[in-house]
Amino acid sequence: MLRAAGVGVGDEVVVPAFGNVEVAEAVALVGASPVFADIDPATYCLDASLVEAALTPRTAAIVVVHRFGRPADMGSLHRIGQRHGLLVLERGESEVPYDEIARRRQRAAYLDGKLRGVRTPDGGDGHTYQQYVVRVPGNGRPDRDAFARAVRGRGVECRVPVKTPVHRMPGFRRCVSLPETERAVDETLALPVEAALTKRDMQRIVSACNALGGLLQPAY
Repeated sequence: MLRAAGVGVGDEVVVPAFGNVEVAEAVALVGASPVFADIDPATYCLDASLVEAALTPRTAAIVVVHRFGRPADMGSLHRIGQRHGLLVLERGESEVPYDEIARRRQRAAYLDGKLRGVRTPDGGDGHTYQQYVVRVPGNGRPDRDAFARAVRGRGVECRVPVKTPVHRMPGFRRCVSLPETERAVDETLALPVEAALTKRDMQRIVSACNALGGLLQPAY
């Protein structure tokens, strides 16, 4: 799509650093340079105001990646594209069947109401819960990784959705300030929310996580 739009050598393309190294790789493959902008901490997608701040006379396009079932603010991003004459491309996620979305939302609502000591996801703007991503802040005590190990030890599968931001990867290293991206990489953890989970499964997830709430208390 970038090549078809004439994006190439000498151009810059604004992309997220939170996951999806293949987006930056695609930019590099057409000879352009990826420019990393920070994310909105609620959606984990590009923050429109920070995208605009990252634009230069060489910017030719913006590539937006939707995250975890929560869409980016495409209205604002398209307006930026129109103001500056830029191509705005979207990278979606694999589709979840409609009947499964309702069940995922049901399970997400259950977790929202029961989990303690973690920050549950913002469910606004039609969240489909491709992943149910919580925040586990460190506060000077055992952090997200320790929390994840302990939860797995109680028989609950969980995973770190993004282990390394793209601007810290070989070949794409940049000296750029992306505080929300860095914080999300350090704190996010994806818990199970699949439609096939039973009520007992959901109770096990809550029990495993809430038993570790003390990990999240501020250190004194």
